[in-house]
Amino acid sequence: MKRTIPIFILLLLPIILSAQVKKPWNDPGYDDKLIHFGFSVGVNTMDLGIKRTLKSDIAANPVLIPDITKISPGFQVQIVSNLRLGEDLDLRFLPGISFGARTISFYDRDDQSFVGSVDVESSYLDFPLDLKYRTRRLNNYRPYILGGFNFRYDMAAKKDDDIRFKPADLYYEMGAGIDFYLPYFKLSTELKVGIGLLDMLVRDTNSNQNYLASIEKINAYVIGFSFHFE
Repeated sequence: MKRTIPIFILLLLPIILSAQVKKPWNDPGYDDKLIHFGFSVGVNTMDLGIKRTLKSDIAANPVLIPDITKISPGFQVQIVSNLRLGEDLDLRFLPGISFGARTISFYDRDDQSFVGSVDVESSYLDFPLDLKYRTRRLNNYRPYILGGFNFRYDMAAKKDDDIRFKPADLYYEMGAGIDFYLPYFKLSTELKVGIGLLDMLVRDTNSNQNYLASIEKINAYVIGFSFHFE
């Protein structure tokens, strides 16, 4: 985290310096539009936060330690709908679909031996609703921050695996980005973090009971980097 702040400042430095020199604005009336649309593409990393119990289902079974051992990069596609609320504030709705995968491995607590693993693949329908607050325009750049909530539904949630997850979740989102005003459209680069608010673990008799006994709860996380074309 300490390294992230200086890197972010270095990324913004060329924009800050270029803003000192007055330049012609591309599409100066763009931000006066009440509603505008676009599309978005991006990549993401989906993760899981596991709270361990350090217990087994029965005394005869080993105590297992669950851990995330593999995270595969995913991608996402969204439709951008933007409503102007004020000079510096927008309401944004970006429905879309995102894909990702991760692997949960289980190890024996006593000898650290590998016991088994579960692949968790997800195909989410996303319905994020965010408030976007922008700084004043600096020539053809405009940094912003955002926050909101995202209802996600996993169409790939399995019903016959050793561990099952609930398909629906609610995420709190926060992020930051920069609007670039180009001659014919606006391009935005955006980094966003989503934190799942619900325990996603399904507890039933069809799952591996010792796997379930090792986990108190599971929350989902996602980090995404997107390019918005508006």
